[in-house]
Amino acid sequence: MVSNFNKKAMRLKRHIRVRGKISGTAQCPRLNVFRSNANIYAQLIDDVNGVTLASANTLEKGFEGATGNIEAAKKVGLALAERAKAKGIEEVVFDRGGYLYHGRVAALAEGAREGGLKF
Repeated sequence: MVSNFNKKAMRLKRHIRVRGKISGTAQCPRLNVFRSNANIYAQLIDDVNGVTLASANTLEKGFEGATGNIEAAKKVGLALAERAKAKGIEEVVFDRGGYLYHGRVAALAEGAREGGLKF
């Protein structure tokens, strides 16, 4: 008999495995991605001090258009890169949050790279 697997539990397991290998600092923060069905969120996190340095998501006031697609994810990446540049951050460590590097997650990363972040 084939047992059903829990997608959320599998993603969290992958996320914990990835987080064991990467960490962010003030000079090179961790770019964390969270993807829901309707929106996408990204933050730059300094794990040493436990603070969020910058964030962007599709729920912000100035965001227009559809929120759960690839174009929206790319806009979030560009917005985050712009905020990071304003704070003097150029290099980050990408944390895909247990999601596959595909679709919206890859588009967010591409937007961040176009905005000037290096990873």
